[in-house]
Amino acid sequence: MELQHILEEKVKEAVQSLYSVNLPSVEFQPTRKDFEGDLTVVVFPMLKLLKGNPVAIGTQIGEYLEREVEEVSKFNVVKGFLNLVISDAYYLGFFNTIVAKENYGYATPHSREAIMVEYSSPNTNKPLHLGHIRNNLLGYSVAEILKAAGHKVYKTQIVNDRGIHICKSILAWQRFGQGETPESSGLKGDHLVGKYYVEFDKSYKAEISDLIAGGIEKSIAEKEAPILLAAQEMLRKWEAGDEEVVDLWKRMNAWVYEGFATTYKNLGVDFDKLYYESDTYLLGRDVVQEGLEKGVFFRKDDGSVWIDLTEEGLDEKIVLRADGTAVYMTQDIGTAIQRVTDFPDIQGMVYTVGNEQDYHFKVLFLILKKLGYTWAEKLYHLSYGMVDLPSGKMKSREGTVVDADDLIVSMEHTAEEISEELGKLEGYTEAEKKVLYSTIGLGALKYFILKVDPKKRILFNPEESVDFQGNTGPFIQYTYARIQSILRKGAGWEFDKAVDSTLTLHEKEKELLKYIEIFPGKVQEAAENYSPALVANYVYDLVKEFNSFYQQVSILGESDVKKRHFRIALSKKVGEVIRDGFALLGIDVPERM
Repeated sequence: MELQHILEEKVKEAVQSLYSVNLPSVEFQPTRKDFEGDLTVVVFPMLKLLKGNPVAIGTQIGEYLEREVEEVSKFNVVKGFLNLVISDAYYLGFFNTIVAKENYGYATPHSREAIMVEYSSPNTNKPLHLGHIRNNLLGYSVAEILKAAGHKVYKTQIVNDRGIHICKSILAWQRFGQGETPESSGLKGDHLVGKYYVEFDKSYKAEISDLIAGGIEKSIAEKEAPILLAAQEMLRKWEAGDEEVVDLWKRMNAWVYEGFATTYKNLGVDFDKLYYESDTYLLGRDVVQEGLEKGVFFRKDDGSVWIDLTEEGLDEKIVLRADGTAVYMTQDIGTAIQRVTDFPDIQGMVYTVGNEQDYHFKVLFLILKKLGYTWAEKLYHLSYGMVDLPSGKMKSREGTVVDADDLIVSMEHTAEEISEELGKLEGYTEAEKKVLYSTIGLGALKYFILKVDPKKRILFNPEESVDFQGNTGPFIQYTYARIQSILRKGAGWEFDKAVDSTLTLHEKEKELLKYIEIFPGKVQEAAENYSPALVANYVYDLVKEFNSFYQQVSILGESDVKKRHFRIALSKKVGEVIRDGFALLGIDVPERM
């Protein structure tokens, strides 16, 4: 905030003038609601350098600022807190600089370094689930926030399209599918393939039971079940390039990709670049050889290659098996390097992956630093907790996880039920209602998840999330729609023209202007912390402040034309900040509700 920078310099100037002391920094905070003022200078930290009573010191600094800074109209001191009252003229001047500004709060595009954000990264043996929803919403939102903060951003994912788990679905379809396709079954492709992953598991468990009944130990039966051995053989054939297996793999993966694309579209997320594990699983082995030559890695007697991270408080980690095959760490090392080769301007990467992988990413980042890659200093693991649902609610067709498609549809139905109960949809066509249910339902889902700090575990209650009161998406969407109603009723006003800078502000107008002013800083803070929750809760606080303003101050009914013009223009700008803040969360706002 420019004013805070001015005040910081003036406080330092005051301390130098009054006490001949160079103050290294000044601590500010918003003035508490129960005191008069807009911005507070905290005097207590100064006592390390200044001798005296904090009230007396605060008073002397306040007098200096009141005299030397035109934006400071008056002050008061409470204990060690110097509360500054900022002039109405300053806030009205600020408003006139942004009243017609589009994308207020967003930095100049590509003014900061390029960052790649990875999220989603599903397996192609089953549909996306609730955990993927949190992953996608977090990754997409962080990417949008980084863009708004001025970064060039590349959105990516690595699709886990190979391995034994993929072969299990293929084998089960081959044995039990009777040629079933998404077209013949009416199932989305990812759901169809997921169905056969479940079928494999059923058959596998049945075979284990038969083997145990025949006198074989459970641990041996689990390894020697015929269907598992067949899946392992299929994997070997795939890795050898067997034409029949590869063709079937391509066919079934294509079904899954089409299904994923539909889910991503419905969820409102996108990607700039896709990586596939089938292309990347051999990457990294050359890097291991280079690391051996540099002394970063060491070879054990059995021929396997490791890195010793005990000095960093970790342990030894394998990077290449004795037979020369890669492990996941090897692949991740190679993939990271490949991404920088593909996009040479990348200066950092964000990996959106659950907190069960915290250790993996500590090791990965350390290895890349030890290998000498400067961009490894700017790698970040966006670690997040699990999402739980109240017991027994919205179980998927498999009965074990919450399916993403089912959840999206369920949220739309919940929004429909609650909207109908509240009777808010008079005059809507059926098509308009359908769009609105989707906007409200998805908004409720996204906001409920993104308002929580990523590291925290979430208990997601669908009905609670679609409440039109409290800290919810629909409450904020409703306030935005209310503002649009004000603007429609005030049609004919030139909302984007400068307002009278000599007006005397109502305290509620001033509070709104203070909230609007901190939006750019909040975007930067959210980008620095990779936390959509900071934006979500800022928007909620702004909405609460607007509703307080709406209840206490007449807008369209104001008889003073200049005041009415300002209040309508202020409402419009609040609506724009709500819209743009929600856009960073991937949430749409309706023009009416």
